[in-house]
Amino acid sequence: MIKRPFFGLGTPRLKYPVIDIDIADTIREIPLPQKVTLLLSPDIRIEDLILKAGDSVKTGQKLKLLDDGNAYLISTVTGTIAEISEYTGYLGRIYPAVSIDAAGEDQWDDEFNETGKTPNPENALAFFNYLPGNPDFTTLSSVQSAINTIIINGLDSDLLVTTNQFVVKTETGRLTEGIEYLKKITRASRIFIIVPPDSAALAEKTGVPVYAVNPVYPNTLPQIIMKNISGTEVLPGNSCEDMGVGFINAEAVVSLTMAFSEGKIPVDKILTVINKDYVPETVRARIGTPVKDVFKALDIDTAHGDQIIFGGPMTGTAVYSEDMPVSPNTDAVMIQDSARITLGSDNQCINCGECVRACPAGVPVNMLVRLLENGLYEEAAEQYDLLSCIECGLCSYVCIARIPVFHYIMLGKYEFGRVKSAEEPNA
Repeated sequence: MIKRPFFGLGTPRLKYPVIDIDIADTIREIPLPQKVTLLLSPDIRIEDLILKAGDSVKTGQKLKLLDDGNAYLISTVTGTIAEISEYTGYLGRIYPAVSIDAAGEDQWDDEFNETGKTPNPENALAFFNYLPGNPDFTTLSSVQSAINTIIINGLDSDLLVTTNQFVVKTETGRLTEGIEYLKKITRASRIFIIVPPDSAALAEKTGVPVYAVNPVYPNTLPQIIMKNISGTEVLPGNSCEDMGVGFINAEAVVSLTMAFSEGKIPVDKILTVINKDYVPETVRARIGTPVKDVFKALDIDTAHGDQIIFGGPMTGTAVYSEDMPVSPNTDAVMIQDSARITLGSDNQCINCGECVRACPAGVPVNMLVRLLENGLYEEAAEQYDLLSCIECGLCSYVCIARIPVFHYIMLGKYEFGRVKSAEEPNA
């Protein structure tokens, strides 16, 4: 496999937004919806679920999903399970979806308050899989994963998104307390936080080392952080976790404080809503809230041909319905007016080299996309660095021919993973 060094000489200077601390405490509260929808892992088959329509649930209740195993879901409202259906998401993944009719007033389940109050890896796995910020405690607290360094994201990974930056500037006290819980839950020997330069002094109050990151895209992507801060490159096909480094969002750390101090599992998600004029606004919504309810509360109208994107403009994914719910990992929702959408094309690559110059990982994108267009996924990985891609989306951003290069790459990685998974039982 070819291994390309990081160089980024032609990377466009796209700057992350930096929010003014004087206005950072403004947040819009989205009303509790009449119905929430909670998406499960695509690895779970709907026919194996033991949840049933008509079951009554409480807010914060841990709902066992299967007869065998430890899979669970946290109910975010009090009410009744209305239906269990399937949702088709990005790249055709099928997600079981549990819809709950909300009663309108929260009645909190007390299981966590009675049994989970001591911070340790066991109760992190038993209660925190659906915390706002979507922390991966299965990896962060596992003995087998050997995570020795945890990096707290005080910046967001995509442009126009300010969710974690907002948390650092408004929840410094809870963030500081949450770091102490994080130390008890994980086995990491080193924890530090990354923030934009203007937040460095504030972040230093948490008591952990602070690294000020130049807010130029894609400096906050994990592979770039590791390269710039530690000088370590993530090898193709490996993850940061394979290198002993785990990442967690500032919001997830604050959620730990809320859980242990209040005895309740947090069920509200902070997210950035980017309107049609590309102006971001910070809101707080109940996990499971349909995005149409968020738009209604913010007086955002949608019309035929508009595009809804979960995430930011560089790496976000389009969704096909306003019923798509806010999930624990939904840091941003973006709405694009139909008149401002730049559509992809089926044009042939003109070999201008813009994508190669922009790629911070040095992938020969112009050659890679040719194989991906023809479904040659294994060849793309073996010959042209498919697995070296850090998923920044700059290739699509600079493509003169408007080829959806980033989506070809994401599809290629997904299909390559499926091929390898199918081969493992026969190895």
